[in-house]
Amino acid sequence: MIKVFLKKGREESLLRFHPWIFSGAIAQVNGNPAEGDIVAVHSSHGEFLAFGHWQIGSIAVRILSFDDSALRPDFWEIMLSRALQVRRSVGLATDNQPEGARTNCYRLVHGEGDNLPGLIIDYYDGVCVLQAHSVGMFRAKRQIAEALKAIYGDSLKAVYDKSSGTAPFKAGLELVDGYIYRKEGFTDNEAVVLENGHKFYVNWTEGQKTGFFLDQRENRNLVGKMARGRNVLNLFCYTGGFSIYALRNGALHVDSVDSSSRAMQMVDRNVALNGFDASRHTSLCCDAIEYVKGIPEGKYDLIIVDPPAFAKHRGVLKNALRAYQRLNAAAISKVAPGGLVFTYSCSQVVDKEAFALAVFSAAAQVGRSVRILDRLNQPADHSVNIYHPEGEYLKGLLLYVE
Repeated sequence: MIKVFLKKGREESLLRFHPWIFSGAIAQVNGNPAEGDIVAVHSSHGEFLAFGHWQIGSIAVRILSFDDSALRPDFWEIMLSRALQVRRSVGLATDNQPEGARTNCYRLVHGEGDNLPGLIIDYYDGVCVLQAHSVGMFRAKRQIAEALKAIYGDSLKAVYDKSSGTAPFKAGLELVDGYIYRKEGFTDNEAVVLENGHKFYVNWTEGQKTGFFLDQRENRNLVGKMARGRNVLNLFCYTGGFSIYALRNGALHVDSVDSSSRAMQMVDRNVALNGFDASRHTSLCCDAIEYVKGIPEGKYDLIIVDPPAFAKHRGVLKNALRAYQRLNAAAISKVAPGGLVFTYSCSQVVDKEAFALAVFSAAAQVGRSVRILDRLNQPADHSVNIYHPEGEYLKGLLLYVE
């Protein structure tokens, strides 16, 4: 076992169970680990602290366990079983769900939130879609697939690896998306899933991320509750999650806007799938920011602003905050008096305070009276490790605009 020794005093974060070790904290490495190897981490005095995946970069070790469990052959099955139990405890992954409000898609593993840093697994009615964000998790993907077969049994239809866009590119890694496991006779690349009783097509081979944005489930539910009798604008709509909830709950009309023609085709399919009158919905394939700038004031009395991540690293944080301010200023200025704006950021490097300040600046720029009715975040299946607050990436505000 290759041993990593920390500099004096740099073990403090590990003693607080933080799952990352930065390269600057390392004093010595005994051996020559390949990226993705499991290494043992020790203090400067030689005391064992943890096992983790070795990687090249600013984060040098991602912690898997603070005991020897990471070395056990049943490690993956134990960890995935624990993750599944968490989902069952919050009413997911169970047959005991309210009639007409069934959900059969959820996030099974949320990286550090499930003590498996570098791993994402989303579940779509028997299909698990895996994304490795580290070489260690990529190298372990077949063991992970075997563990998924063990915990789900015959209900598991397939395990699809979609790591080509997330795993660090390294020579020798075959970063080609594909099935790790398929049940005999299973040939689909798409499924119809249920979320709170709403139907959605999910294509895990061609869709963004793993095929669907599961992290907005509870926020979509809230939009549905607020949509009755309103004209709704859904900006950056992707496959129309917010739009479907608004239509189901009595919105007068919904306009869905996205620059992706493929996404807009899926929106139209989802509207038809749920049996809505096509006259109540319009798909607009165009730039969302330019569209909202050009609409007349008061056309919409509920606007959803859910852009992609404007900042994926701290180097562009200032530009991202300016973009959030401009976008929210446009939405706040155009929404009808007494209207609602649901606004979000999924940029991990933009914290709650910075996002709220950007929205405050937008409201001040416009000069309208704005109230915060609710502060929004990610759902329970996107759990946050209390020792890793960085995992709380999704934040949002529900605004009332006079």
